[in-house]
Amino acid sequence: MPPASDRTPTLSAVLRSTAALAATPGRLLRPRRPDARLLASLEAAPLPQARATVGVTVLMQATLSAPTTIVVEGVRSLRELPMTMAAYLIEHPKARFLVDPALCSGVHERVMPELPFPIPLLVAPDRPVLGLSDALAARDIDGSSIDFVMPTHLHWDHVAGLLELPDSVAIRVPAIEHDWALGGDHAPIGVARGPLRGRTFDTFELDGPPVLTFPRSLDLFDDGSVLLVDLAGHTPGSIGVLLAVNDGTRVLLAGDAVWNKLQVELIREKAPLPGELFDEDRDATFATIHRLHALPTGIDIIAAHDHAAVAALAAR
Repeated sequence: MPPASDRTPTLSAVLRSTAALAATPGRLLRPRRPDARLLASLEAAPLPQARATVGVTVLMQATLSAPTTIVVEGVRSLRELPMTMAAYLIEHPKARFLVDPALCSGVHERVMPELPFPIPLLVAPDRPVLGLSDALAARDIDGSSIDFVMPTHLHWDHVAGLLELPDSVAIRVPAIEHDWALGGDHAPIGVARGPLRGRTFDTFELDGPPVLTFPRSLDLFDDGSVLLVDLAGHTPGSIGVLLAVNDGTRVLLAGDAVWNKLQVELIREKAPLPGELFDEDRDATFATIHRLHALPTGIDIIAAHDHAAVAALAAR
């Protein structure tokens, strides 16, 4: 078991879950309306020309499902949406790195016990889970060849695979995300500190200019091929990774800013359960959904848990 200081108090999680559950039925019938003023104010800033491109390999690791009506508030459907958990291997001329080193083998036993009740009941992936080292080995890649990892945010299912990477592999993450996840007496809901403990962090600031509809950015290699953009809301330091891919496309790895592209199309948040539990700032999350909706054509948005979008990227 993790140290008590690392675990979110269970009573707090139960109370939040109960309040979110009580708020959900009304919001399913009357979803939050898009902010017309915000949409009208969004203009696309120039996208820097890419002077290099990257290769992308999707490492599918696990599946699960959730009712459409809670993933996309206000959509009246009895269907469940297939969801996925995956890591992304990015190969740039100067570095090989992972976006979202998602899952380790045995994640149900090694990581999920850190999460307070009833969170594991809501988010546990189906078995079996393909651990990160096995996913890499299937492509003849050794973990020691990874230069660094870049989580879109520090929730457990985006970092558990660190347990299968050498300690020398650094974590690049915004300073505000690091401080939020690791700075308090207790881990925020959704954060498991075990995979992060003892790791080297290389923190940064998004101190670059606006890009497209996003207010802040960082050009990781100063060549336009990997642009980090501000997707704050789901967590304080959530980022998107905008890639110039070597097939000529532009791909935005959007983490959990949304769970499914349908949220972007309809401008809908998650229902209160699970949104009140997992979105740290609901208003900021909703604003980010507007920014994704207002993107110009030609940007392929890949939400981390959108099975259809992730599978299509993998097929490419």
